[in-house]
Amino acid sequence: MEYGRLGPSDPGGSSRLNNVPPTSSGRKKIVLLSLFSVLLIAASAVTAVVVRSRIQQNTRAHETRLGKPTQAISRTCSKTRFKTLCVKSLLDFPGSEEASEKDLVHISFNVTLQHFSKALYSSAAMSYTAMDPRVRAAYDDCLELLDDSVDALARSLNTVSVGAVGSANDDVLTWLSAALTNQDTCAEGFTDAVGTVKDHMSSNLRDLSELVSNCLAIFSGAGAGDDFAGVPIQNRRRLMEMREDNFPTWLSRRDRKLLILPLSQIQADIVVSKDGNGTVKTIAEAIKKVPEYSSRRIIIYVRAGRYEEENLKLGRKKTNVMFIGDGKGKTVITGGRNYYQNLTTFHTASFAASGSGFIAKDMTFENYAGPGRHQAVALRVGADHAVVYRCNIIGYQDTMYVHSNRQFYRECDIYGTVDFIFGNAAVVFQNCTLWARKPMAQQKNTITAQNRKDPNQNTGISIHNCRIMATPDLEASKGSYPTYLGRPWKLYARTVYMLSYIGDHVHPRGWLEWNTSSFALDTCYYGEYMNYGPGSGLGQRVNWAGYRVINSTVEASRFTVGQFISGSSWLPSTGVAFIAGLST
Repeated sequence: MEYGRLGPSDPGGSSRLNNVPPTSSGRKKIVLLSLFSVLLIAASAVTAVVVRSRIQQNTRAHETRLGKPTQAISRTCSKTRFKTLCVKSLLDFPGSEEASEKDLVHISFNVTLQHFSKALYSSAAMSYTAMDPRVRAAYDDCLELLDDSVDALARSLNTVSVGAVGSANDDVLTWLSAALTNQDTCAEGFTDAVGTVKDHMSSNLRDLSELVSNCLAIFSGAGAGDDFAGVPIQNRRRLMEMREDNFPTWLSRRDRKLLILPLSQIQADIVVSKDGNGTVKTIAEAIKKVPEYSSRRIIIYVRAGRYEEENLKLGRKKTNVMFIGDGKGKTVITGGRNYYQNLTTFHTASFAASGSGFIAKDMTFENYAGPGRHQAVALRVGADHAVVYRCNIIGYQDTMYVHSNRQFYRECDIYGTVDFIFGNAAVVFQNCTLWARKPMAQQKNTITAQNRKDPNQNTGISIHNCRIMATPDLEASKGSYPTYLGRPWKLYARTVYMLSYIGDHVHPRGWLEWNTSSFALDTCYYGEYMNYGPGSGLGQRVNWAGYRVINSTVEASRFTVGQFISGSSWLPSTGVAFIAGLST
């Protein structure tokens, strides 16, 4: 049997109530989330006043209107995928009848933020409801993801309020894309659930995805980017100029040194050592010591050892944190959390990071659950401006969850079987080796499963100058276990392989349908550009409308670091070496 993904949630049977209450710390968090939500609703109202200050208010007209949209609203909503909801949501906002199209961009963000804040507040109020373990996991996922989305939408609204230009456009598109992905992950966690919790959450989440989709369309339509073969991306970008040492010219001296200096010359803020000779003995303790919203780099050195700790998570408020180990296979963060423990895929990660500016270097992230446990994530990253450098990521199904935001991986070894790189980040893998392993009987290996849901999301997986290899156990029986470059998880899935070596374990068709159906074959974007090796032949590749052999360097360059995930100076500031353009 082929075990495919139903979504970020795991396939399973109906739920039973086991009276699993939230923990004390969980209750405190929920109270704080509720208070945060109230404050954001208030902040949103203040922003609404700012917007309305530029509009001639007509309260009487708003109260007595017949619901007919103005020309500005009609033109604005004509750009969206959910036009009826767009018109209704804008008309419900006081003063919208006098708003210009520019004002309506602000208003659409404001309305969406208010809906998300109310959903978070209402959802948090359910914390004491009895839930079975899987429903509790899905519910906890939703609280975290709604909280992250409220933050992303608030930052987006603040950015457009002061006038998003240049790299700020990329920021807004990224944050909106992440909010939509968060909502998708949240909703799908309840796919197989039944009962009052699911019903209440479904009510709370109603229209949220569509509202964010409309914001994306309105913002993009207002000139935030142009569409190139389904790739919304800026026109006026230039490739990064590189130094002779392979670092960008505008990389700060301190961060350059941080990446190239030997470990002995790096001054760590926190040292983790199992033998008690460091600052702390566990990674969880180290994370607790990290200050919230740090503007400077916080360095955590994790000495050699095997660290198996429950629920290791670097949350959204823990920003600019760098983990450094003693090397691949020496410093190992591991765990065995998996689908069969009544967890959502989102919950199975051995290590998860959502705080922006996350960097990991010279470490191994592992999930040892094995192929029979199905969904079992080794590393989940939802942090914006994340870098993973010279690391091993080891698992089987769903090894590497590139969940959302902008991410960069260089000189990493990633091991897995089914969909072992999956998610909806804007992510580039560069100079990495992707190892397909021997799967379960009758399974097929799929390297990627990308879940771009909306054509205006600036997300996708770019695999550049990498090696697509088979582990020895697969190499010995590769004729029985075909490997594919990817399959489309969502309607607008987007993945490209460029200038990479592809081994002969990859099936000549290259790509696989989602559960043998025609789903997304016309709307996906799957591309190959100048790859080489015995598995790179194009003669027998799929003939889907969404598959393309990329012949244009201009088109291929859209998926390089310099154009796909840069947009600003965030990557150079990390100090990690990278190639900005196509040349290797």
